[in-house]
Amino acid sequence: MRANALSGELRLILILGDQLSDDLSALREGDADRDVIVMAEVQAETDYVPHHPKKIAFLFSAMRKHAAHLRKQGWTVRYATLDDPDNTQSIPGEMLRAAEATGATEAIGTEPGEFRLISALEDAPIPVHLFPDDRFLCSHAEFEGWAEGRKELRMEWFYREMRRKTGLMMEGDRPAGGKWNYDHDNRKRAPRGLTVPGPLRHEPDRITRDVIEMVRNRFGDRYGSVNDFWFGTSRDMALESLGHFVQHSLPTFGDYQDAMVTGEPFLFHALLSPYLNAGLLGWREVCDAAQAAWMAGDVPINAAEGFIRQIIGWREYIRGIYFREGPDYTSRNALGADRDLPEFYWTGDTDMRCLSETIGTTMAEAYAHHIQRLMVTGNFAILAGLDPAQVHEWYLVVYADAYEWVEAPNVIGMSQFADGGVVASKPYVSGGNYINRMSDYCKTCAYVVEQKSGEGTCPFNLLYWGFLDRHRDRFQGNPRMAQMYRTWDRMDADHRQTVLTEASDILRKLDAGDRI
Repeated sequence: MRANALSGELRLILILGDQLSDDLSALREGDADRDVIVMAEVQAETDYVPHHPKKIAFLFSAMRKHAAHLRKQGWTVRYATLDDPDNTQSIPGEMLRAAEATGATEAIGTEPGEFRLISALEDAPIPVHLFPDDRFLCSHAEFEGWAEGRKELRMEWFYREMRRKTGLMMEGDRPAGGKWNYDHDNRKRAPRGLTVPGPLRHEPDRITRDVIEMVRNRFGDRYGSVNDFWFGTSRDMALESLGHFVQHSLPTFGDYQDAMVTGEPFLFHALLSPYLNAGLLGWREVCDAAQAAWMAGDVPINAAEGFIRQIIGWREYIRGIYFREGPDYTSRNALGADRDLPEFYWTGDTDMRCLSETIGTTMAEAYAHHIQRLMVTGNFAILAGLDPAQVHEWYLVVYADAYEWVEAPNVIGMSQFADGGVVASKPYVSGGNYINRMSDYCKTCAYVVEQKSGEGTCPFNLLYWGFLDRHRDRFQGNPRMAQMYRTWDRMDADHRQTVLTEASDILRKLDAGDRI
């Protein structure tokens, strides 16, 4: 039912920077002949964490184009640019300014994806009625219904429900090919000489160039750079990027989705998450494109299934976790980790090749793929006992696709196990061998991944055993970790002590700010 639909009074319709969709609940509830859309570039949103300049440029350019699109559809749009001298530099402030200018006494909007903004709108200077964000497959109520009474909220079971609900890659009640999950086919190491198409690069147009210049002037001292900007900033560009991925990268995406290669930051990854999370693409059209390519015989089943699982499985599941767990989720710290984030997370200045490569890519592109995030930067963070709140904020700062609803459960839950096992059944930790198996980083590293102790040993090897020893009481009874504790216990006692001493030495260097 429309809020105040019969009153005939002008209302404001708030559209946020990650709500750039025609199919937005607030727009459906609005009246183009009467209501006024409010969109605003504000300092409060660029500064609650110091976002990467490329993320800011992407969103502001996309917002400006979406505002122009809405005007062509007949809407009245009040748009405040960041450099508008009258800009109050906050969403509530811009709503009040619009209300004073138009005479509106109430506003409607679509539910934001962060508790921070939901709270801000609850305290806004004029009443704001928020409608559900139904651009997602699974509503809050549906996720709660699925989760109710379960001892473990495992993504795999949720994913199967979403497959049944959508009919994607289903043959009646059974999954296509007879299996729900083809992950075992998606763990190949990239061979030498592999041809990598990369994502579609869009040449900045006039609107985007103007935004880039403003961002460079205002945020040029931040982590990362706005140089070599190539993101698409309109729906048409996002659709072109989707088509490019499905044709050129999806056929090989499955095989090498976990691989890492020096100098190849993108490999076969889609880089559609910035477009999806900002609203320029919808989950259904993305999944339909992948399914159509598989049905046409252009894409193998392991690639199509693996990609669709990330969209209707993992993405929807993570959002469900965020809203189910509540506003205190980002403050959880089940492992009691309290070490400060090392400076090299902001500079890439480390002798560990995997970390320097991943952080360097992140600085340049506002992007790293999921294995780099989970098994390189995230793995080091949990092994070293870094404060999960600081790790969470770093991920929110540096990635163009990061919004708290999707970033926090991935970091607090999946990566850092700070939620105590809500998301993950075990901590995702490994020594250097995993990184060596899935990448070529170790070949040019200053450390020796095959070495178990002594000068030059890969820090991942030492910190891994130090982590297991430190948290033995919590994890030794975990069936998925029992084998590693048996391996540790079979080691010579003197070797175990040497490993723990050398792991402690690395942590002392981190605390002292020494180079690692």
